[in-house]
Amino acid sequence: MEHMSIHPLGVAPAPTLHPTPFAHPDAIALNDRVQLEYAERYGDEGDITPLDPTMFAPPHGLYLLAYDASGTPLATGGWRSQEENNEGYADGDAELKRMYVTPEARGLGLARRILAALEEDARAAGRTRMVLETGTKQPEAIALYMSSGYEPCAKFGHYRFDELSRCFAKPL
Repeated sequence: MEHMSIHPLGVAPAPTLHPTPFAHPDAIALNDRVQLEYAERYGDEGDITPLDPTMFAPPHGLYLLAYDASGTPLATGGWRSQEENNEGYADGDAELKRMYVTPEARGLGLARRILAALEEDARAAGRTRMVLETGTKQPEAIALYMSSGYEPCAKFGHYRFDELSRCFAKPL
């Protein structure tokens, strides 16, 4: 791939994961890209779930970006704490948000690496369950989550009444 530098042995160094504030310019740029993809897939304005950058601040959350050796952001994902409320969350929940890999970096295993790092961090923060909401027009996301031990669960969150919404959970 043209954006990755080549190591002297002919192998590109593995992308690295970095904790990054949700309000960081690279995070904002990737969020804009994922919103465009949501709009293309669902024909609407993208995900309008209200997100405050402080929701991802440790120890109540974490936001990660994956960068290649040249400093290009390739992927993103975060978790935020949730407690029981009228949107269907339970005490101890960690909600996965904004998992995204740029098209040019798909197939490198970045989504699995980010997911595992977020699960580990949420577990260390005392969260007991990772939850996420995705949609029927994202079959690759559903496949990733199901192959990572997530199971369908009762719907929660902003899109809990949307027929295209699918919610998944995994004990931590």
